[in-house]
Amino acid sequence: MTLHLPDAHGALRAYEPRTEPLALTPGTPFTSRTVFSAAHVVADPYADTTPDSPAAVDWDATLAFRRHLWAHGLGVAEAMDTAQRGMGLDWAGAAELIRRSAAEAKATGGRIACGVGTDQLPGAPATLAEVRTAYEEQLAVVEESGARAVLMASRALAATARGPEDYLEVYGHLLRQAAEPVILHWLGPMFDPALEGYWGSSDLDAATDTFLDVIAAHPDKVDGIKVSLLDARREIDLRRRLPKGVRCYTGDDFNYPELIAGDDQGFSHALLGIFDPLGPLAAEAVRVLDTGDTDGFRALLDPTVELSHHLFQAPTRFYKTGVVFLAWLAGHQSHFAMVGGLQSARSLPHLARAYELADRLGLFPDPKLAEDRMRTLLHLYGVTP
Repeated sequence: MTLHLPDAHGALRAYEPRTEPLALTPGTPFTSRTVFSAAHVVADPYADTTPDSPAAVDWDATLAFRRHLWAHGLGVAEAMDTAQRGMGLDWAGAAELIRRSAAEAKATGGRIACGVGTDQLPGAPATLAEVRTAYEEQLAVVEESGARAVLMASRALAATARGPEDYLEVYGHLLRQAAEPVILHWLGPMFDPALEGYWGSSDLDAATDTFLDVIAAHPDKVDGIKVSLLDARREIDLRRRLPKGVRCYTGDDFNYPELIAGDDQGFSHALLGIFDPLGPLAAEAVRVLDTGDTDGFRALLDPTVELSHHLFQAPTRFYKTGVVFLAWLAGHQSHFAMVGGLQSARSLPHLARAYELADRLGLFPDPKLAEDRMRTLLHLYGVTP
């Protein structure tokens, strides 16, 4: 049956939903790339909360989604910005998420890496010592869980640091005491405006130099870097300057196919929020790449870029709304509610376009369910044929 989807100009357009999904089934582990999907959390829709309340999480549905990703061979990047860290999920909720997901990963044999930040600090300006202590507390939780740590960019450090030397001091301190090599995360201000000028400069060339100085001082403690700057050329230049043995995990949700495919001088692994809705399709593409078929890999993944551009359009930090919306349409959760009330962060035309693009890709395991749920949302907003 035809759906009438609203566009950005208030007009309705007819869309004929797909009737058959892609045939995507779990497969063998990857051999050529290490790939993490940053995963969202499922809110408890019955919790009596407000946007300022601590997050109420549906733990069963949240962990079930992680098992879905692991079943397709993907690793899970846990408690990162896709899980609404700092946008609905506080440190207490993140710590519980880390413990539960790490235990589930151990039980199922899944790969997991977990975010370490400083978001337990109050909003008031912090000292460098307080930033270090906050990082240490979170690092201990992740290490005790048995997961790999991802040292996330810190709003508190960005607000407190006077220059590159403060970043060198804080990160050097953390790397010296880390029990295992960590992933360093550089999240650009398009994802979080509070991170403007990270690494001590708004000049990205200068910031890159400081970032590389941190790695060069402790290469044995850095498994890799996760770069989310939405600039393919800069990522390629950066990965070519990394010490031997330090991986580059692309976090570029606009240019991921070409960065993962790589060139004659190297390639990027992946740690991506877009691989939350693309999980099975992304896994199939990487398995094709494992055979050496780069063209086949690109043929599968290139068509997904339009959807990713749409979900991550400015304000980019609200991409989580589209990710959770697609999880609801795909049947991974029973509702479209989010912690912090973030389901309201994107417009109906935006969500309608996300549905259309995902449906065209065959991402919904049950296209009829997705169609029915989209129709319900349209009726809720007062859209009638």
